Amino acid sequence: MWSVERPAVLLVLLLVPFAVYAWHFWSGRGGKIRFPFHVYGSRGFRPALGALHVVRSIGAILFWFGLVLLIVAASGPIEVQNERVFIGRGIDIMIVLDESPTMAATDFGAQSRFEGAKRTIVSFVQARPGDAIGLVSFSLDAALRVPLTTDHSMLTERLQELQIMDLGDGTAIGDALGVAALHLRNSDAPSRVIVLLSDGVNNAGLIEPEEAADIARTLGIRVYTIGVGTQAETTLDFIDPATGRRYQAVIDQGFDEALLRDIARRTSGVYYHARSERGLGQILETINSLETTDRRTRLSVRIRPLDRQILVLAALVLFVSYLVRSLILREVL
Repeated sequence: MWSVERPAVLLVLLLVPFAVYAWHFWSGRGGKIRFPFHVYGSRGFRPALGALHVVRSIGAILFWFGLVLLIVAASGPIEVQNERVFIGRGIDIMIVLDESPTMAATDFGAQSRFEGAKRTIVSFVQARPGDAIGLVSFSLDAALRVPLTTDHSMLTERLQELQIMDLGDGTAIGDALGVAALHLRNSDAPSRVIVLLSDGVNNAGLIEPEEAADIARTLGIRVYTIGVGTQAETTLDFIDPATGRRYQAVIDQGFDEALLRDIARRTSGVYYHARSERGLGQILETINSLETTDRRTRLSVRIRPLDRQILVLAALVLFVSYLVRSLILREVL
């Protein structure tokens, strides 16, 4: 938000239109030679509009614009930024997202399950200012994409960069859950949470999902599991980022609902089934309401003076006006 420290100075701007009129348009100012006669039946002599007239107009506009900038700079312009600062730790959350080929299924709305999940996760992240959130993705392998951070814009950018099958063809739920739990291990937040989204059956990785769930429970981490998509037959359509080859297929195997329920039960979490993008959004809103903590905030006000920048711009504009009028128009200033 912009403001000024001396608003009364801006009243001088009201005089500028009168000054422009008196300088350029008032017939009684004495700047033009007038003859006491005119040609009968004629409009009289009018100089043709040429390049010199255009240059003269540009020089005048630059002069008055520079003068306005000087008045604005004298008013003490400032930029005021209000920022809410959280006092104390919030909740630490790790989002674990499946990026296996089945996430390209087209039963989740206009686009794939994967794209719908990314959009709803962005909304979830934006609804939790001040909380540290991290991102793990998995398919054949599991990888930490973003460590716990309060820089949600950076997290959103990394999330949008994820691609299906970027980590191979498979579903390593156990490894992904283990990676997320280990990165929450040293957290001192009052609550630590993992939100796991998957549409497949665990068929890869070194850690069994049940073992990873027990690790999370030992560390005091609660896991919310979300089964994505329908359990019925559907189609998928995606491009392999490694080869650029396009795949289209029909899949009739859904996710392992019993496993996701068991992971949630072992960690005192909750299992949900998201059949659509809208349903997933509602589920994440529910998790958002469940995971709350009392936190105090204070308002931080930062003020940045802008008078120097405007003064520099005014000086530059007036200098250009001077060059136009003295070098091109040959005016005596």
